[in-house]
Amino acid sequence: MTKQEIIDKVNTLLVEEFEIEQDLLTPEASLKNDLEIDSLDFVDIVVLIDREFGFKPQAAELKNVKTLGEFYDYIEQHL
Repeated sequence: MTKQEIIDKVNTLLVEEFEIEQDLLTPEASLKNDLEIDSLDFVDIVVLIDREFGFKPQAAELKNVKTLGEFYDYIEQHL
């Protein structure tokens, strides 16, 4: 899977599952501040990543992911 395919899939999930506006989805966007993803949303994100990408993220690792760009990188590194 290419980086662009990861970005497209993640953005689609964020728009469809969390109703985040497409124009907010930039690599620099803060997951918590800009996209308003809270701790309960992260539980849903773990399930979605497992379903869509085939691995279960570790909560301790996700704590270090602050921006959407870092989130794309995290997924790419674990595929």
